[in-house]
Amino acid sequence: MSADVRQPAMPFTSLEQQSRAATLGMWIFLATELMFFGPLFFGYTYGRLQFPEGWAAASRPTEVMLGTLNTALLLTSSALMAAAVAARKADANRAARVLLYLTAALGVAFLAVKGTEYRHEWQEHLVPGLRFAFPEGHAGAAELFYYLYFAMTGLHALHLTIGIAMVLVFALALRGGRRDFAAPTRLEIAGLYWHFVDVIWIFLYPLLYLVGRAT
Repeated sequence: MSADVRQPAMPFTSLEQQSRAATLGMWIFLATELMFFGPLFFGYTYGRLQFPEGWAAASRPTEVMLGTLNTALLLTSSALMAAAVAARKADANRAARVLLYLTAALGVAFLAVKGTEYRHEWQEHLVPGLRFAFPEGHAGAAELFYYLYFAMTGLHALHLTIGIAMVLVFALALRGGRRDFAAPTRLEIAGLYWHFVDVIWIFLYPLLYLVGRAT
């Protein structure tokens, strides 16, 4: 009997039913995760409407090239994650494992680039509450912008770190021959989480990096 042949857990009557329930559970979990980001997006919208000029001025010092690079890294990682799920469904376990490692590596690269940005912003006194300095006449609005900037990108980085750990756990399970643990359904659910983190960044990128360059 193949190691991938499993019986459904109670109270499910089939693996298909169990898979649908697990997928629905992940979607519900992701919906609750939006509650973490929702207030931050609301605060951003308020600041953008109340201080449009200050918001635009605050966005201009952001590292748009590094932000663009990180966007490319995450989009590529999503494609690799989708390919890993497809490979696992086809029982191409070695390919799935390699793709998972590459996905995690791109996630780590994203965090490294983000860390470089944070270092630059520290050097330029753009960290709010810690000798914050903004010479363009919109210091109050700019400090609020950077409070939200660090909160939003920091929360995103935390979610990405969790995603990297999850992907590596599945990759190591496949390496150790634990195909039942890294079942296609589980990997697909992990992929939903990874894509969610990427979608959040797709919204953050224009809001944080491009607003000041579009005015």
